[in-house]
Amino acid sequence: MQTTLNMPEDKFTILSTRPLEQAVIIEAKIKDIEIDTISFIRTEPVKNSFLQKRIAEIVESPLTVIITSMNAAEAVAAYSQGLEPRWLIYCLGTATKKIVEQHFPESKIVGEADNASLLADEIIKNKEKKVIFFCGDQRRDDLPEKLTGYNILVEEIIVYNTIATPYKVDKDYDGILFFSSSAVKSFFSLNTITARTVLFAIGTTTAESIKQYSADKIIESDHPGKQSLVERAINYFGNLNHTNECIKK
Repeated sequence: MQTTLNMPEDKFTILSTRPLEQAVIIEAKIKDIEIDTISFIRTEPVKNSFLQKRIAEIVESPLTVIITSMNAAEAVAAYSQGLEPRWLIYCLGTATKKIVEQHFPESKIVGEADNASLLADEIIKNKEKKVIFFCGDQRRDDLPEKLTGYNILVEEIIVYNTIATPYKVDKDYDGILFFSSSAVKSFFSLNTITARTVLFAIGTTTAESIKQYSADKIIESDHPGKQSLVERAINYFGNLNHTNECIKK
């Protein structure tokens, strides 16, 4: 689904590859920035009796778990409704951390980081022996490979699937917001971009994925959260608008 706010053609336009709150789109409009939103992926929680049984077993044990996405946190929470796991949790900061705190109040967050590789460093530093990694079917290898390299046993449990929803874009954008490597792959499967397009990545992993498809300018979010990335883009183009106005004067 595409959301568009009509503005003069000489204004900056941004494509967000996932839905945004209407308030954010309005905030951008005030700063003469148009935002379209098109989803290039969707996620579906895994639902089967084996997974339900395994998570039920894990919930009853004081284990160490890793959660690196909001989708994973939501999927695990759906399976553990009515139960209060007392886990030691390693997670990514900001948005994922908030979801973890909301759904697992009896658990303790013992480590957090801005990306999966730095989170692995925390786990290694704390000399963990075994961890449960709740993840999606398209998770990257960085974290588990780093941990197994230090003889840390990693049990991976896939709790959601990521499905590409490619869409052929019919206009050129000044900026494009990417929130995952999966969305990057889905977007570039049908689209190319102009040399002037600025690409915004929610983190290092997503930025590295973009580099496989484009040599355009990439700007990373200051923090690993959707709101942070959107604000970074709005401020970037807002400052350009301000500069242009000064030049005209």
